[in-house]
Amino acid sequence: MVHLHNISYHYSSGAGLSSVSLAANPGEFVYLIGPSGAGKSTVLKLIYMDIFPERGHVIVDKFNSMKMKKRYIPLLRRKLGIIFQDFKLLYDRSVYDNVAFVLQVTGAKKKELKKRVLRVLAEVGLSHKRNQNPIHLSGGEQQRVAIARALVNEPIILLADEPTGNLDPVATEEIMRLLEKINVKGTAVLMATHDYQLVGGPRKRVLRIENGRLL
Repeated sequence: MVHLHNISYHYSSGAGLSSVSLAANPGEFVYLIGPSGAGKSTVLKLIYMDIFPERGHVIVDKFNSMKMKKRYIPLLRRKLGIIFQDFKLLYDRSVYDNVAFVLQVTGAKKKELKKRVLRVLAEVGLSHKRNQNPIHLSGGEQQRVAIARALVNEPIILLADEPTGNLDPVATEEIMRLLEKINVKGTAVLMATHDYQLVGGPRKRVLRIENGRLL
């Protein structure tokens, strides 16, 4: 489903990745751990093709980085759910509209759009706050809105880049339980984190990256 083959990529600072190969399979929960600056976010950017490798190639479903044309990148990203540490919500829109926006840009029919938005908001426990502006929500609730937005397109994998980095311990626990629930229902999860205390549990796989190399 997601494969990185012998990837190398370097920034002007010299940081990046060297000869990294990894895979995430359907239904898996994979942790990508390592200190800040180790290359975790770079791996995720390569998967959603925000950047392209200098050497090696990335395969996501039927998309191959070596053959990828710019106009196909939005099609790739529709197959991915992506959440970030800083939420990246639209604060001039309601919770409902933040989630609906993903389907609006793909031309979803109004009836189907409403059905799917309400379903994912219920899944993350925010149905009662669908008309609120996310700026009035707690950090944990805002991250749940971001997760709902990532799920509404029914992705093949959820990419989570330090999703609990800005949250307190209680909200962190809630988000981790939610990610596990999503995974149990069948969606693969690839989570990058520097917090080793979050890592563990049954059916999980752990990959460690340091100084741009997979250990």
